[in-house]
Amino acid sequence: MPERQTSRDRWIEQGLRTLAAGGPDAVRVEVLAKQLGVTKGGFYGSFADREALLTAMLDTWERESTDDVLERVEREGGDPKRKIERAGLLTFSSDRLLPIDLAIRDWARRDEAVAERLRRVDNRRMALLREMIGTFCADPDEVEARSVLAFCLLIGEHFLAAEHGGRTRAQVLARAGDLILSRPR
Repeated sequence: MPERQTSRDRWIEQGLRTLAAGGPDAVRVEVLAKQLGVTKGGFYGSFADREALLTAMLDTWERESTDDVLERVEREGGDPKRKIERAGLLTFSSDRLLPIDLAIRDWARRDEAVAERLRRVDNRRMALLREMIGTFCADPDEVEARSVLAFCLLIGEHFLAAEHGGRTRAQVLARAGDLILSRPR
């Protein structure tokens, strides 16, 4: 017999997994309840409606992909390049955050409120890049260009299907990162 109640966090977590796998239209109360092995009625003990769940999911993603990542980057320290690499690994190489991030990017193309949330997250990520790159690069235009290149590399590499002339993707990405994050001559 399925349990009657489940925690708010479990609904959010299952919603995020479902979002990553199938997009926002796949996030349905009935589907989540079945996946969790609980009754649909238990949902309403935690959320007023589906929109409240979607908002809570976005809140969780935003906190985990900005506040939590930035806190860990600062706590673990290191030079600016290491901090950028750690933030990228925590966000765009994470088995948990990457699929959610990509699903939210797709969702943002069709929903202005989600697009605004994504802008806020990306602005915080870009702020870290600007700050770190600004420690070894004085030209504001170059700081901005390098920040954009670094961010685009982190996101875009997940969509690139090209081969790399006998080099591994990891080798090419490492070299690209070195070029972007090296001190100007």
